[in-house]
Amino acid sequence: MKKKIKLNLGCASRPLKGYINIDIDSKETIIKRYPNIDIPEDLDICQYDIFNLPYEDSSVNEILSDCMLEHLSFLEEKKFFLEMKRVLSSNGRLLFTVPDFENTIELWIKAKDDWKEFFRNDDEAITKEHWFGNYSYSCDNRWGYLTASIFGPQNGEGQFHKNAYTEGKIRSMLEYLEFDIIELSRYKWKDDREMMLKVIASKR
Repeated sequence: MKKKIKLNLGCASRPLKGYINIDIDSKETIIKRYPNIDIPEDLDICQYDIFNLPYEDSSVNEILSDCMLEHLSFLEEKKFFLEMKRVLSSNGRLLFTVPDFENTIELWIKAKDDWKEFFRNDDEAITKEHWFGNYSYSCDNRWGYLTASIFGPQNGEGQFHKNAYTEGKIRSMLEYLEFDIIELSRYKWKDDREMMLKVIASKR
């Protein structure tokens, strides 16, 4: 029986057993960036081009991408989804999570407009969770974690947010690409922060 091919794109600190883990960073870089994450020695992390994956048409059974798509530009978004359609087999599954941009904007509008300090990305600020003068992940202030949620934390290369997703956009996009939605649900990231959209879709 042919082994199923399952990809975990943009795995970062969340590589998974049973998947081919793919990230822009090497395993060594990821271990250095996330010293508290235990990554097994026998787990490889590949630096494949996500817009030109080394797989034949309709050969992949499942693709997982957790909190990555918001980091792709609008032009890259098109290339990404067309590549997913190319490599996934019929009935192959595409699973992804993205911030619910509509919810984040609603929280930002309701929050207090109280700017305190310029953004910092020094080691102390990162360690103490500093967001524009706010040492907190609270969503009470516009110029804190919420602004970083919209534009990306910007503490390192690749962390900028270049795109946004809403339920309506996702439904329209997947219909255009001829995917059927199996699940579209919401959950809070790390249980206490902004709302996320979770999508499971199947290629027709």
